[in-house]
Amino acid sequence: MESANTQLYVVTGFLGAGKTTVLLKILEQLKGHRVGIIQNEFGKLGIDGTILRNDDIQMVEINRGSIFCSCLKLNFVNALSEMAQQDFEYLFVESSGLGDPSNVEEILQAAQAVSGKEYDFKGVICLIDAVNFMEQLDDLETVYRQLKHCHLSVITKSDLVDNDRIQELRKKIREINPVCKIEISNMGELDYGFLREDLLLYQWAEGEETTNSEETKPKTLFMDFEGEIKKDVLVSFLNEMIPYVYRIKGFFKIEGQGWSQVDVVGSKIDFKECDSCEKSQLVFISKIGPAIIKKIFAAWEDKVGLEMKLRN
Repeated sequence: MESANTQLYVVTGFLGAGKTTVLLKILEQLKGHRVGIIQNEFGKLGIDGTILRNDDIQMVEINRGSIFCSCLKLNFVNALSEMAQQDFEYLFVESSGLGDPSNVEEILQAAQAVSGKEYDFKGVICLIDAVNFMEQLDDLETVYRQLKHCHLSVITKSDLVDNDRIQELRKKIREINPVCKIEISNMGELDYGFLREDLLLYQWAEGEETTNSEETKPKTLFMDFEGEIKKDVLVSFLNEMIPYVYRIKGFFKIEGQGWSQVDVVGSKIDFKECDSCEKSQLVFISKIGPAIIKKIFAAWEDKVGLEMKLRN
Protein backbone atom coordinates (compact mmCIF):
# COMPACT_ATOMS: atom_id res chain seq x y z
CA MET A 1 0.00 0.00 0.00
CA GLU A 2 1.36 3.46 -0.88
CA SER A 3 2.41 5.59 2.08
CA ALA A 4 0.83 8.80 0.76
CA ASN A 5 -2.81 7.76 1.12
CA THR A 6 -5.35 10.59 1.03
CA GLN A 7 -6.20 11.88 4.52
CA LEU A 8 -9.98 11.69 4.93
CA TYR A 9 -12.09 13.70 7.39
CA VAL A 10 -15.87 13.46 7.78
CA VAL A 11 -17.57 16.66 9.00
CA THR A 12 -20.97 16.28 10.67
CA GLY A 13 -23.25 18.52 12.75
CA PHE A 14 -26.94 19.36 12.63
CA LEU A 15 -28.49 21.77 10.14
CA GLY A 16 -27.08 25.27 10.59
CA ALA A 17 -24.22 24.30 12.93
CA GLY A 18 -21.71 26.01 10.63
CA LYS A 19 -20.16 23.11 8.67
CA THR A 20 -19.59 25.11 5.49
CA THR A 21 -18.15 28.10 7.41
CA VAL A 22 -15.68 25.89 9.32
CA LEU A 23 -14.76 23.98 6.17
CA LEU A 24 -13.95 27.23 4.35
CA LYS A 25 -11.58 28.18 7.20
CA ILE A 26 -9.90 24.75 7.10
CA LEU A 27 -9.45 25.11 3.31
CA GLU A 28 -7.66 28.43 3.93
CA GLN A 29 -5.24 26.57 6.23
CA LEU A 30 -4.59 23.98 3.51
CA LYS A 31 -4.05 26.43 0.64
CA GLY A 32 -1.50 24.99 -1.77
CA HIS A 33 -2.44 21.39 -0.90
CA ARG A 34 -4.46 19.15 -3.20
CA VAL A 35 -7.89 19.00 -1.57
CA GLY A 36 -11.15 17.31 -2.57
CA ILE A 37 -14.64 17.70 -1.11
CA ILE A 38 -17.66 15.41 -1.18
CA GLN A 39 -20.64 17.46 -0.11
CA ASN A 40 -23.95 15.99 0.93
CA GLU A 41 -26.93 18.37 0.82
CA PHE A 42 -30.44 17.28 1.77
CA GLY A 43 -31.91 19.77 -0.70
CA LYS A 44 -30.89 19.24 -4.32
CA LEU A 45 -30.14 22.94 -4.95
CA GLY A 46 -26.60 22.39 -3.67
CA ILE A 47 -26.55 25.83 -2.04
CA ASP A 48 -23.47 25.27 0.12
CA GLY A 49 -21.67 23.83 -2.91
CA THR A 50 -22.07 27.17 -4.67
CA ILE A 51 -20.42 28.88 -1.68
CA LEU A 52 -17.50 26.43 -1.42
CA ARG A 53 -16.74 25.99 -5.11
CA ASN A 54 -13.54 27.48 -6.52
CA ASP A 55 -10.92 26.63 -9.15
CA ASP A 56 -8.53 25.00 -6.66
CA ILE A 57 -11.04 22.55 -5.17
CA GLN A 58 -12.40 19.42 -6.82
CA MET A 59 -15.89 18.83 -5.56
CA VAL A 60 -18.62 16.21 -5.85
CA GLU A 61 -22.17 16.89 -4.60
CA ILE A 62 -24.55 14.13 -3.48
CA ASN A 63 -28.01 15.56 -2.87
CA ARG A 64 -31.56 14.57 -1.91
CA GLY A 65 -30.86 12.51 1.19
CA SER A 66 -28.13 11.32 3.58
CA ILE A 67 -25.00 9.58 2.27
CA PHE A 68 -25.23 7.16 5.22
CA CYS A 69 -28.74 6.01 4.19
CA SER A 70 -29.21 2.91 2.01
CA CYS A 71 -30.88 5.22 -0.55
CA LEU A 72 -27.57 7.04 -1.25
CA LYS A 73 -24.91 4.74 0.25
CA LEU A 74 -23.90 3.35 -3.15
CA ASN A 75 -23.53 6.90 -4.55
CA PHE A 76 -21.24 7.72 -1.61
CA VAL A 77 -19.13 4.56 -2.09
CA ASN A 78 -18.77 5.36 -5.81
CA ALA A 79 -17.82 9.00 -5.09
CA LEU A 80 -15.19 7.85 -2.56
CA SER A 81 -13.73 5.30 -5.00
CA GLU A 82 -13.61 7.91 -7.81
CA MET A 83 -11.97 10.49 -5.52
CA ALA A 84 -9.40 7.86 -4.50
CA GLN A 85 -8.05 7.97 -8.07
CA GLN A 86 -7.39 11.75 -7.90
CA ASP A 87 -4.28 11.67 -5.72
CA PHE A 88 -5.55 14.25 -3.21
CA GLU A 89 -3.63 14.98 -0.04
CA TYR A 90 -6.88 15.68 1.82
CA LEU A 91 -10.51 14.75 1.24
CA PHE A 92 -13.31 16.29 3.33
CA VAL A 93 -16.79 14.80 3.39
CA GLU A 94 -19.34 17.39 4.51
CA SER A 95 -22.32 15.36 5.59
CA SER A 96 -25.92 16.54 5.49
CA GLY A 97 -27.06 18.04 8.80
CA LEU A 98 -29.50 15.15 9.01
CA GLY A 99 -26.80 12.53 8.42
CA ASP A 100 -26.19 9.81 11.03
CA PRO A 101 -22.56 8.65 10.51
CA SER A 102 -22.77 5.53 12.72
CA ASN A 103 -21.84 3.30 9.73
CA VAL A 104 -19.06 5.44 8.21
CA GLU A 105 -16.29 2.86 8.63
CA GLU A 106 -18.37 0.17 6.91
CA ILE A 107 -18.80 2.56 3.94
CA LEU A 108 -15.05 3.28 3.81
CA GLN A 109 -14.36 -0.46 3.67
CA ALA A 110 -16.79 -0.80 0.75
CA ALA A 111 -15.10 2.11 -1.06
CA GLN A 112 -11.70 0.44 -0.60
CA ALA A 113 -13.08 -2.82 -2.04
CA VAL A 114 -14.44 -0.96 -5.11
CA SER A 115 -11.41 1.26 -5.77
CA GLY A 116 -8.58 -0.94 -4.52
CA LYS A 117 -7.22 2.11 -2.68
CA GLU A 118 -7.27 2.77 1.03
CA TYR A 119 -7.99 6.13 2.63
CA ASP A 120 -6.08 7.33 5.67
CA PHE A 121 -9.23 7.89 7.73
CA LYS A 122 -8.42 10.68 10.20
CA GLY A 123 -11.76 10.86 12.01
CA VAL A 124 -15.20 12.42 12.31
CA ILE A 125 -15.50 16.08 13.30
CA CYS A 126 -18.89 16.99 14.80
CA LEU A 127 -19.96 20.63 15.03
CA ILE A 128 -22.10 21.55 18.03
CA ASP A 129 -24.31 24.62 17.60
CA ALA A 130 -23.85 26.49 20.92
CA VAL A 131 -27.18 28.30 20.52
CA ASN A 132 -29.48 25.44 19.44
CA PHE A 133 -27.79 22.15 20.39
CA MET A 134 -29.66 21.38 23.63
CA GLU A 135 -33.06 21.81 21.97
CA GLN A 136 -31.95 19.80 18.91
CA LEU A 137 -30.73 16.99 21.16
CA ASP A 138 -34.20 16.72 22.73
CA ASP A 139 -35.79 16.55 19.26
CA LEU A 140 -33.64 14.18 17.25
CA GLU A 141 -31.72 10.91 17.60
CA THR A 142 -29.50 12.08 14.70
CA VAL A 143 -27.95 14.85 16.82
CA TYR A 144 -27.09 12.35 19.58
CA ARG A 145 -25.59 9.89 17.07
CA GLN A 146 -23.43 12.55 15.39
CA LEU A 147 -21.80 13.37 18.72
CA LYS A 148 -21.58 9.76 19.89
CA HIS A 149 -19.63 8.75 16.76
CA CYS A 150 -17.23 11.69 16.49
CA HIS A 151 -13.54 11.99 17.41
CA LEU A 152 -13.45 15.79 17.60
CA SER A 153 -16.39 17.96 18.71
CA VAL A 154 -16.28 21.66 17.88
CA ILE A 155 -18.61 24.05 19.73
CA THR A 156 -19.54 26.68 17.14
CA LYS A 157 -21.15 30.14 17.54
CA SER A 158 -19.38 30.53 20.89
CA ASP A 159 -19.54 34.33 20.47
CA LEU A 160 -23.34 34.15 20.77
CA VAL A 161 -23.47 32.50 24.23
CA ASP A 162 -21.97 33.07 27.68
CA ASN A 163 -19.42 30.93 29.53
CA ASP A 164 -22.11 29.14 31.58
CA ARG A 165 -23.62 27.84 28.34
CA ILE A 166 -20.21 26.64 27.13
CA GLN A 167 -19.66 24.73 30.39
CA GLU A 168 -23.17 23.24 30.13
CA LEU A 169 -22.36 22.08 26.59
CA ARG A 170 -19.02 20.58 27.66
CA LYS A 171 -20.82 18.60 30.37
CA LYS A 172 -23.45 17.34 27.93
CA ILE A 173 -20.79 16.37 25.37
CA ARG A 174 -18.99 14.32 28.02
CA GLU A 175 -22.23 12.53 28.97
CA ILE A 176 -22.65 11.35 25.37
CA ASN A 177 -19.02 10.97 24.31
CA PRO A 178 -16.57 10.73 27.24
CA VAL A 179 -13.40 10.72 25.13
CA CYS A 180 -13.72 12.93 22.03
CA LYS A 181 -11.47 15.99 21.77
CA ILE A 182 -13.37 19.28 22.37
CA GLU A 183 -12.56 22.58 20.65
CA ILE A 184 -14.29 25.98 20.73
CA SER A 185 -14.92 27.89 17.49
CA ASN A 186 -15.70 31.57 16.93
CA MET A 187 -16.85 32.69 13.45
CA GLY A 188 -15.53 29.43 12.00
CA GLU A 189 -12.04 29.93 13.48
CA LEU A 190 -10.59 27.21 15.70
CA ASP A 191 -7.32 25.53 16.67
CA TYR A 192 -6.23 23.64 13.53
CA GLY A 193 -3.69 21.52 15.42
CA PHE A 194 -6.03 18.55 14.95
CA LEU A 195 -4.80 18.34 11.31
CA ARG A 196 -1.47 17.08 12.69
CA GLU A 197 -3.03 14.69 15.24
CA ASP A 198 -4.34 11.15 15.14
CA LEU A 199 -7.97 11.82 16.05
CA LEU A 200 -8.73 8.08 16.03
CA LEU A 201 -7.10 7.99 19.46
CA TYR A 202 -10.35 9.63 20.63
CA GLN A 203 -12.56 6.78 19.37
CA TRP A 204 -15.52 6.10 21.66
CA ALA A 205 -18.41 4.26 19.97
CA GLU A 206 -18.19 1.16 17.78
CA GLY A 207 -19.87 1.32 14.38
CA GLU A 208 -23.58 0.48 14.23
CA GLU A 209 -26.52 0.64 11.85
CA THR A 210 -27.38 4.22 10.86
CA THR A 211 -30.82 5.64 11.73
CA ASN A 212 -31.01 7.19 8.24
CA SER A 213 -33.54 5.40 6.03
CA GLU A 214 -36.15 6.15 3.37
CA GLU A 215 -38.80 5.99 6.12
CA THR A 216 -37.10 8.55 8.39
CA LYS A 217 -36.12 10.97 5.59
CA PRO A 218 -37.77 14.38 6.23
CA LYS A 219 -39.88 16.02 3.52
CA THR A 220 -37.92 18.59 1.50
CA LEU A 221 -39.56 21.25 -0.68
CA PHE A 222 -38.19 23.83 -3.10
CA MET A 223 -39.65 27.24 -3.85
CA ASP A 224 -38.91 29.15 -7.09
CA PHE A 225 -39.80 32.84 -7.32
CA GLU A 226 -39.11 35.11 -10.32
CA GLY A 227 -39.63 38.57 -8.79
CA GLU A 228 -38.29 40.52 -5.84
CA ILE A 229 -39.92 41.54 -2.56
CA LYS A 230 -39.14 43.81 0.37
CA LYS A 231 -36.94 42.34 3.09
CA ASP A 232 -39.49 42.86 5.88
CA VAL A 233 -42.12 41.01 3.83
CA LEU A 234 -39.77 38.05 3.34
CA VAL A 235 -38.87 38.07 7.05
CA SER A 236 -42.54 38.05 7.96
CA PHE A 237 -43.10 34.99 5.73
CA LEU A 238 -40.04 33.18 7.11
CA ASN A 239 -41.10 33.83 10.72
CA GLU A 240 -44.45 32.27 9.91
CA MET A 241 -42.68 29.09 8.74
CA ILE A 242 -40.13 28.71 11.57
CA PRO A 243 -42.27 26.44 13.83
CA TYR A 244 -42.70 23.89 11.03
CA VAL A 245 -39.15 23.51 9.66
CA TYR A 246 -35.72 22.25 10.69
CA ARG A 247 -34.10 24.63 8.22
CA ILE A 248 -34.75 27.12 5.43
CA LYS A 249 -31.99 28.34 3.16
CA GLY A 250 -31.47 29.69 -0.33
CA PHE A 251 -30.88 32.82 -2.38
CA PHE A 252 -33.37 35.67 -2.74
CA LYS A 253 -33.56 38.98 -4.59
CA ILE A 254 -34.49 41.72 -2.10
CA GLU A 255 -36.20 44.87 -3.39
CA GLY A 256 -33.74 47.80 -3.29
CA GLN A 257 -30.88 45.63 -1.96
CA GLY A 258 -30.15 42.99 -4.60
CA TRP A 259 -29.28 39.34 -3.98
CA SER A 260 -28.96 37.80 -0.51
CA GLN A 261 -28.10 34.38 0.80
CA VAL A 262 -30.91 33.46 3.24
CA ASP A 263 -30.33 31.14 6.18
CA VAL A 264 -32.89 30.22 8.87
CA VAL A 265 -31.72 28.12 11.84
CA GLY A 266 -33.93 27.80 14.92
CA SER A 267 -35.60 31.20 15.31
CA LYS A 268 -32.66 33.13 13.78
CA ILE A 269 -32.88 34.55 10.24
CA ASP A 270 -29.61 35.59 8.58
CA PHE A 271 -29.07 37.52 5.34
CA LYS A 272 -25.70 37.76 3.61
CA GLU A 273 -24.90 39.56 0.36
CA CYS A 274 -24.18 37.15 -2.51
CA ASP A 275 -23.67 36.91 -6.27
CA SER A 276 -26.73 37.23 -8.50
CA CYS A 277 -28.73 34.11 -9.41
CA GLU A 278 -31.18 33.25 -12.20
CA LYS A 279 -34.13 33.31 -9.80
CA SER A 280 -34.94 33.32 -6.11
CA GLN A 281 -34.97 29.85 -4.56
CA LEU A 282 -35.57 28.52 -1.05
CA VAL A 283 -35.27 24.99 0.38
CA PHE A 284 -37.57 23.96 3.24
CA ILE A 285 -36.75 20.87 5.37
CA SER A 286 -39.98 19.96 7.11
CA LYS A 287 -40.60 18.99 10.73
CA ILE A 288 -44.20 18.06 9.95
CA GLY A 289 -43.93 15.95 6.80
CA PRO A 290 -46.05 16.77 3.72
CA ALA A 291 -48.31 19.03 5.84
CA ILE A 292 -45.63 21.68 5.25
CA ILE A 293 -46.98 22.22 1.70
CA LYS A 294 -50.25 23.72 2.94
CA LYS A 295 -48.39 25.86 5.52
CA ILE A 296 -46.05 27.34 2.89
CA PHE A 297 -48.86 28.20 0.48
CA ALA A 298 -50.99 29.75 3.25
CA ALA A 299 -48.15 31.85 4.72
CA TRP A 300 -46.95 33.01 1.26
CA GLU A 301 -50.46 34.02 0.20
CA ASP A 302 -51.01 35.86 3.49
CA LYS A 303 -47.64 37.68 3.64
CA VAL A 304 -46.61 38.04 -0.02
CA GLY A 305 -49.48 37.20 -2.36
CA LEU A 306 -47.36 36.95 -5.55
CA GLU A 307 -46.97 33.92 -7.82
CA MET A 308 -44.37 31.31 -6.85
CA LYS A 309 -43.80 27.64 -7.63
CA LEU A 310 -43.34 24.86 -5.10
CA ARG A 311 -41.83 21.49 -6.03
CA ASN A 312 -40.49 18.28 -4.49
